[in-house]
Amino acid sequence: MKKNRLEAFSDGVFAIIITIMVLELKVPNQNGWTALLPLLPVFLSYVLSFIYLGIYWNNHHHMLHTIQRVSGGILWANLHLLFWLSLFPFTTGWMGKNHIASIPAAVYGIVLLMAAIAYYILQRVIIAGQGQDSLLARAIGNDWKGKLSPLLYFIAIPLAFLSSWISSSIYAFVALIWLIPDRRIERVLSEHQSH
Repeated sequence: MKKNRLEAFSDGVFAIIITIMVLELKVPNQNGWTALLPLLPVFLSYVLSFIYLGIYWNNHHHMLHTIQRVSGGILWANLHLLFWLSLFPFTTGWMGKNHIASIPAAVYGIVLLMAAIAYYILQRVIIAGQGQDSLLARAIGNDWKGKLSPLLYFIAIPLAFLSSWISSSIYAFVALIWLIPDRRIERVLSEHQSH
């Protein structure tokens, strides 16, 4: 299989996930500013999830550019990642509608953790198939953000039962560290193309 089919399928899934999430934003029945206040938790959870999906889409896009050939293992690892990302609309809606309550916030964190693990597995499967000297292996390096994120999710999930706002703040912090553009793959690709 050519990687452009994998990219097109994955991009379609990302687009559907975002579309489903935005449909959770219900229009209020009143026309005043106060009508928007009850929707604030729903909107904030949507913004956070939209940012996360944007980060995953961006990094996934760059990662797929390093692939030389697509194997069955890559297809399954990619589907595994898309499965966890497809749960974002459910957990986002649940957390927002329940004003970021403890159990929905913890479940949201579990989905974030599982998506991070699935992304790591996809990276490892690509490197295993392409070799330790592959473009992706060289680009990743020590991957401090990839190691720190699951650790922070592990901390935030049980913290949701103490304070769901603290755990949500940790989720937002992880998103912020990933918002800073990661140029590792771009750098390795441009070096590879210049040789």
